[in-house]
Order: sequence, then C-alpha cells, then structure tokens
Amino acid sequence: MTLPPEVLAGIGTKLAAVDAELARNYPGERPGQPIHTAYVSGADAAADMPGVWGAAAIELAEGHRELLTELAGAEVVELVLDTLARRPVQDMRFDFEDGYGTRGDEVEDRDALRAGAALKALPAEVFSRGVRLKGLTTAEWARAVRTLELVLEGAGGVPEGFVFTLPKIRHLDQVDIAVALCEAIEAAHGLPSGALRFELQIESPQAVIAADGTATVARAIHRAAGRCTGLHYGTYDYSAACGIAPQFQSLEHPVADHAKAVMQAAAAQTGVWVCDGSTQVLPIGSPEEVRAAVVRHNRLVTRSLERGYYQGWDMGAGHLVTRWLANFTFYRTALGVAAPRIGRYLDRQGGAVVDEPATAQALATVVLRGLDCGAFGPDAVTALAPAASVEVLHQLRERKIPAL
Repeated sequence: MTLPPEVLAGIGTKLAAVDAELARNYPGERPGQPIHTAYVSGADAAADMPGVWGAAAIELAEGHRELLTELAGAEVVELVLDTLARRPVQDMRFDFEDGYGTRGDEVEDRDALRAGAALKALPAEVFSRGVRLKGLTTAEWARAVRTLELVLEGAGGVPEGFVFTLPKIRHLDQVDIAVALCEAIEAAHGLPSGALRFELQIESPQAVIAADGTATVARAIHRAAGRCTGLHYGTYDYSAACGIAPQFQSLEHPVADHAKAVMQAAAAQTGVWVCDGSTQVLPIGSPEEVRAAVVRHNRLVTRSLERGYYQGWDMGAGHLVTRWLANFTFYRTALGVAAPRIGRYLDRQGGAVVDEPATAQALATVVLRGLDCGAFGPDAVTALAPAASVEVLHQLRERKIPAL
C-alpha cells in the first residue's frame, strides 16, 4: 500500500458513515405483506364482515366454477373455495373517506366508535386492519383526527395489526403533521411511543413529483420517522389529476405504471410495502358482464404481481375470488421455475442459468410469498428442491450462507 495511513483511515471512516446511513434508511424488505386490502364503508363496519364477504365470494365462485377452472384449473379453484371458507380476508380497512362521504359529525362519531369495536373483534385471520381517514387538508383535518381518536376509543386502544390510511397527500409537510399527530395522540391516550403507524395514499401527481422536481414519495418515507408502513396507489384520483379521460382510467394506464414505478423505487429496501389500487368494475350484472369482470380482474391482479406489486385493493366480495385465484396461480407457476433453480444453487450445480446470491434471494422470496399466502405447502417446495426447507429459504432471503 502506497497511500498514507491517515488517507486510508479517512476513507474507512467516511465509508463506515455511508454504510450506517444506508442501513438506517434501507433496512431491507419486510416480510408478511397481505395480498390485498378489502375496503368497506365505515358505515357498514362490522366484525363479521370477512365472513359476509367470504360467503358472497363462494356463491360467485360456485356459480362460475367452469370459468374459473378455465382460467386456473380445477385444483386451484378448490384451493380458492377452501380459502374463501376459512380465511377470505387478510387486511380490512373501514373507510371514512370517499367510500363514506360526509354524513355529519354525530353520525360519523357513532360510526367511528362502532368501527373501533369491530376492528378489535375481527377474526385473527385478518392480521392487518385499520381505517382510512379523511385527508389532512384545511377542510377535513379536524374531522380526520376526531375519527381516529374515536376509533381508538371504540377499540379500547390500538388493535393488533392496526394502521390508518392518509389520503390526499400532496406535500411533505403533511407527513410531518401526521407524525406530530401520532405523537400527540399517543401521549394524550397513554399509548406506547410508536404505537400508531400509517399508510400514505398516493393519488396526486404532486405526491410523486414535487415542484422542485424531487420525488415527494421517496422523501416522505424518510420523513415519517419509521411510522409509514405502506404506499397505496389511488387509481382514479391520480388518473383524473393527470387529465386522463374517464374511459381510459385504469391500473394499466401508462400514468399508473409511471406512478407505481416511482413508488416502487422509493420504497425498495425500506420495509415500506407498495399496494396497487382498485378497479371499479365489479362482477355483477348479466352473465356476460360477470364473465368480463372476472376475466378482467384476474388479468389485472396477475399483471400487478408480474410487476412486483404484491398487494391491491378489493372493493367488493366478488374481487376476493379473482384475488386469490390470480395469486395462487402466480405463485404456483413461480414455484415450478424458482424451486429447481434454488435446488441447483444449493447444490452448486451448473446449468443454463447461473444464479448469484441476489438472484437466489429473489427466488427464495417469491417462494416464501407463495407459502405465506397458502398457494402451496413446504412439501411442494422440497419435492422440487429437497434441501430448500423453510429455514433455508429464510436464510437465502436474508442473503446468509445456508446451513445445509
């Protein structure tokens, strides 16, 4: 080495500081993401809502079994029906914004208290739950805060898996205000520090690109003091704000793809989940209309999964059928590709594809997501890759050398 020791020491010190900052801002992916968020008006909040949705979804699936079999095969259809009967909903959000409207303070107070009690009483299979509030805008912020406090009062505290959604985010200061409100509510209600977490709804161009050209959403994540758990795309508000004609507003419009790609890049390795938006087309009406809606939603969910958006909004019970159908099909197909490659990687064998640790991490992650949602069990994995136990898959996801 020809460089002076003090130069080398200075470089080492600076790189250590860089590594520490990167580790703080990008702790890595967070497991356990639900496949969807089921939205129900706060006026209809009830603890039995998952079962109500599940029963309606089963009725739709049974009535269109032939179509579903055509889309995914008989084995997957049976798996979907079993899932709808036992655990149809993973994440439920009682909505006090667009899906609720303005009903007067007395009515919303009553509904907020009831929603809190319902959230607490939801079955354990609903492992994520919460409310969407009105926005932190001049006209609505006071109502949003009051609703949140009443929901917590009705629940007797912070329910397990609780998160609240903040719509209409357009400026970074709104994120700072949300953090300050969380701190104030925790203090006022005797809650542990950090107990309240929120999702940011990205439904305006200003939430993606600020006036100075920076990516608002990326800065928002790091201004949230660790309280931001997810970014949710708002399909129709965002499309309308971009001037897209109503008949072309959808999850697959280019403006939607751009917004979600920015969200995805901003959230990568931060532990913040990205959630795709909704489609307003429900499988109701004539047989032809139902068939078209089923095929459409199945295609849209599959498209989202292919692009790395592993969660999406479901606006009605009928969407549960194709949400589970598309997820099971996607992950079962992925298993057939990923597991043999994991097996070759663990055996250090060659082949047409030579995978690196980062690729092995991605392969293990998609298999673990499939296991988490119930698309297959551990035996299906080891049948294709005998050494790929669940423990080994976790080690690969964490980029550790597997203990074989």
